[in-house]
Amino acid sequence: MSSILTNTSAISALQTMRTINNDMETTQERISSGMRVGAAKDNAAYWSIATTMRSDNAALSAVQDALGLGAAKVDTAYAGVTAAIDVVKEIKAKLVTATEQGVDRAKVGEEVKQLQDQLRSIGAGAAFGGENWIAGGAADATIVTGFTRGSDGTVKVTTASYDAAANSLFGDYDPATGTVADDGLLAEVLAITLDGTTDDAAVAGFLDNVEDNLAKAQTVGSTLGSLSKRISLQEDFASKLSDAIDKGVGRLVDADMNEESTRLKALQTQQQLAIQSLSIANSNSQNILSLFR
Repeated sequence: MSSILTNTSAISALQTMRTINNDMETTQERISSGMRVGAAKDNAAYWSIATTMRSDNAALSAVQDALGLGAAKVDTAYAGVTAAIDVVKEIKAKLVTATEQGVDRAKVGEEVKQLQDQLRSIGAGAAFGGENWIAGGAADATIVTGFTRGSDGTVKVTTASYDAAANSLFGDYDPATGTVADDGLLAEVLAITLDGTTDDAAVAGFLDNVEDNLAKAQTVGSTLGSLSKRISLQEDFASKLSDAIDKGVGRLVDADMNEESTRLKALQTQQQLAIQSLSIANSNSQNILSLFR
């Protein structure tokens, strides 16, 4: 039945065109933003997950920065320890020289004194960010190692601890004077005094003290080396974890551009057909007028 009051064909064609236009708007938005889920209305569950994971990834990025800072502290302390060990070895060699007959022990003592001053310079210089882990460091020194989120939504920053006080090669460092105290693990080395009256028994005792202090310094170096290795592994893991989170979020919310471009082409074709259908439906009323001519 044809009617001049209700054009059902035009209504149907118009509804179809509205649907196509809405789909085109959605597709064009996805193409322009590159995202399949850009707002909560697109997919509330995926949007919530993606938002949370992006937040966690930002926190993980801050952890990576903190790891870099921690690595710098450890590397600085380790450089100080290895340099100190080399100087202690030199002092050991000088003491061995002092055991030889006819050697002027006073001159050897002057060389030892210069090496001791060099040790103190190393202790004063091995600081990073205001922290010196080989000269009067804190007993509860910590390094940020990670960021975790529990199943209940709680978040936690994980840390690694290091007892810089127990592993100090030197005593407290005074930044005002740039000096360190002589009461650390190398205290016995720093207390050595050779002069022309030093006897063989004293030199032998000094050698024993140097050997003991050298072993302590090597233990500190091993501890710092292990901590440095852990930080390096954690940095690598944090980097891979950040990439994995980015990929996971992308799978949830990113648009498939190949699929969207193909859909846009199809919708453009459908839109043209809908316009033609609406034009044909609207022309029916004109055909009715021809019956009354």
